Amino acid sequence: MSQWERLQQLDSVYLQKVDELYSQEELPMDVRHYLAHWIESQDWARASQDMSVASILFQVLLEELDKQHSRFVQEGKTFLQQCKFRRFKHNFQRYQEQPHNLANIILWFMMKERDILQSAQLAEQVQLLQVTQNTVETDNQRNIGSLMSNLRTKVQVGHTADHQGCLLMSDLTEVLGLAEQLLTVLVNVELPEWKRRQQKFCIGAREDVQLQLLESWFTSEAECLFQVRKFLKKVEELTAKVSYENDPFKIQKPALQNKVDSLLTTLLKSALVVESQPSMPQGRGPLVLRTNVQFSVKIRLLVKVPELNHVMKVTVSMDRYRRFNVLGNSTKALNMIESNNGGMVADFRHLLSLCVTEELHVMCFETVFVLHGLSVSLQTTSLPVVITSGTSQQQSAWASILWFNMLCTDAGNVNFFANSPMATWPQLAEMLSWQFLSITDRGLNSDQLHMIAQKLFGQQQNYDSCRISWSKFSKENVPNTNFSFYVWFDGILMLVKNYLENLWNDGYIMGFVSKGKEKSLLKKMQSGTFLLRFSESIRDGGITFSWIEYFDDGKPNVRSVQPFTKVDLTQIPFSEIIHNFQILEAENVPENPLKFLYPNIPKDDAFGKYYTVKSGEYIKTKLVFVSKDFVITELQVFCSQGCLILYV
Repeated sequence: MSQWERLQQLDSVYLQKVDELYSQEELPMDVRHYLAHWIESQDWARASQDMSVASILFQVLLEELDKQHSRFVQEGKTFLQQCKFRRFKHNFQRYQEQPHNLANIILWFMMKERDILQSAQLAEQVQLLQVTQNTVETDNQRNIGSLMSNLRTKVQVGHTADHQGCLLMSDLTEVLGLAEQLLTVLVNVELPEWKRRQQKFCIGAREDVQLQLLESWFTSEAECLFQVRKFLKKVEELTAKVSYENDPFKIQKPALQNKVDSLLTTLLKSALVVESQPSMPQGRGPLVLRTNVQFSVKIRLLVKVPELNHVMKVTVSMDRYRRFNVLGNSTKALNMIESNNGGMVADFRHLLSLCVTEELHVMCFETVFVLHGLSVSLQTTSLPVVITSGTSQQQSAWASILWFNMLCTDAGNVNFFANSPMATWPQLAEMLSWQFLSITDRGLNSDQLHMIAQKLFGQQQNYDSCRISWSKFSKENVPNTNFSFYVWFDGILMLVKNYLENLWNDGYIMGFVSKGKEKSLLKKMQSGTFLLRFSESIRDGGITFSWIEYFDDGKPNVRSVQPFTKVDLTQIPFSEIIHNFQILEAENVPENPLKFLYPNIPKDDAFGKYYTVKSGEYIKTKLVFVSKDFVITELQVFCSQGCLILYV
């Protein structure tokens, strides 16, 4: 299936993006549609760099337009379609002298189409992940449902049995065999998979972490096992009145009782879980807490027993063998009031009081399940949390949470960082993309990830086998800087979150692109073409733009400005900076050199909807950045009466 055909099959949201992409005349949608097969079969990347190839493709394109026009005539298509294709051919002829520019334009449209497909695919993967999980769960549900149905049937058969010898024993043995089989699936497969999904959810992945289905399975199995215990007790009462020599029930009853109690104990010990991991209301993310700031954590018992509503008391403690204080009420009853769906939960809200450095700590939750003569001590722990004493530690604390939950499945491993394993590039790339997906609608594409990989590992043919240590990720300074890779990445992430989200979601920020790649892209474009990229030299995140212009002899000249930081973007939106940016050229006449967002989108078409002042509106005061020699040196405020220069 061609790329164009795949685009046409997308949902309406992405079809709208395709429509917006082809809203200009650089590559009319009609041409893209009718010449789709030919366009996609050409090497536009090579043509953009090789003038001879570009010239050949240019001539063939004109021929293809003629052929399509002839088809319209032969097929009796409307006169309007025929006229449109004659006009398209006429418009394309302006590239006669510079066919490589047309090749660049078509290449760019192909890339933007792939971006749209990638965005749709990413959304589909998220949905497919849920659907796949649901499909897997549906398969598991069939399996578990079948086991559960058999279990209930056998329990009911036991009730109707005549209590005569081996028939009863074989029924009970089969019931417990089914119960054990079901228990193995729930405790060894379903619950660990949910816990791993929750770990990834905590660090930005879009995962389904709902517990209702798991709770229904745990509850159903517990009900069946309690029914078996009740049945054993009734039969015991009967055999106490009427018994005979070598009664198989009396002989086998102790083993049966031990078996059902063992299964119930195993089920219950796994049923206490942390539904919502510890987090602060306005913290950086889950699992990063701060001393003397309230946090919340929610505990859930997957075996829902209405008789125990408000009866079971859960006690919380922090690192029982280490010194740590948790203020407030450390004991709370499991109840159904605090749950949105009727589950048995306890929502703790506490204050931490001990000032500590960045270490891993776990919260321990304990309770006792007592019902129908069975008493089982239950315990569960949170994922490791990092306790900080100030906002300055939030960034490094979150880095620790990311690294742990990316690589470790042992929630109790508080000594993880004493000998932290290395991460593979695919693991790290996925996690980094999650960070953008957690705050925007757009993750990182393959080109952006390639730039990051190159920054970390140097030029490689393939990065899949590359590995990175915790120290290089979070502690060691990037060469020629005074900050680590994660500090740099996180600074950019926060810049996008706070100031650039809309432009990022629109795909207008190329972002992660090296200076060398930037120059190779721009030097083949028409004068005034610019792109947006993140600075590699600013600790807290910076964004800059570079544009192409040409000397009198035709040689390309790529120019850049000093990156804009959160200090700049707090004062004026980035779209306004682009809109009003000017440089002082000859005779000190300000001029905006930014004409086309790479490769050929008119600046106002891309950013116009974000301008504070729309075209044609009167403005009394306008902020304008003015650049001299690539560095922003002045901020001009133009008023209706004149111009005031403010130095920044």
